[in-house]
Amino acid sequence: MSEKPHDLGFAMKVRPGSGAKVPLPRVADVPPVSADAGQAPNSVGSSVERTAGPRGNEVDRRTLIIGQGMSLVGEVSSCDRLIVEGSIQVTLQKCQHVIIAETGVFNGDASTENADVHGRFEGELVVRKRLLIRAGGHVSGTITYGEIEIEAGGVISGTVEKAGAANVASPLLPLSA
Repeated sequence: MSEKPHDLGFAMKVRPGSGAKVPLPRVADVPPVSADAGQAPNSVGSSVERTAGPRGNEVDRRTLIIGQGMSLVGEVSSCDRLIVEGSIQVTLQKCQHVIIAETGVFNGDASTENADVHGRFEGELVVRKRLLIRAGGHVSGTITYGEIEIEAGGVISGTVEKAGAANVASPLLPLSA
């Protein structure tokens, strides 16, 4: 028998010191994660939509999840859904949905279609459609929104402006003739 590794037609990794090559695992070899694995009932993570694919249930491919106890610093240029359960300090562009869990902290700038805040956001937030601040949620900084809903116990502070309302006269100020 030969100790020579076979060419399997895919990338291989050399084991340090042995000279032997070990095949790298292929994505198809990774077992699927069950839809409810590692999630507590009624957590934000359990509201993540699942899609059935050839491997069963899986998280949408363009979803970025920053789990509890994790942190990220940098820039996210594009995603369909961002779920923050840990801590994030980023500039976020071109995102459809931002969900900040009760344990989530978002510092930085974000531009999104919809935002659902259970935790904390601080910075510049542009929500083109709907900003929902849940009970216990806190949003501060410069906020621009299309539509806003704040549950009892939710907090918003800073400069708050409705999108497209910059040139609209305030009904609270008297109009001069």
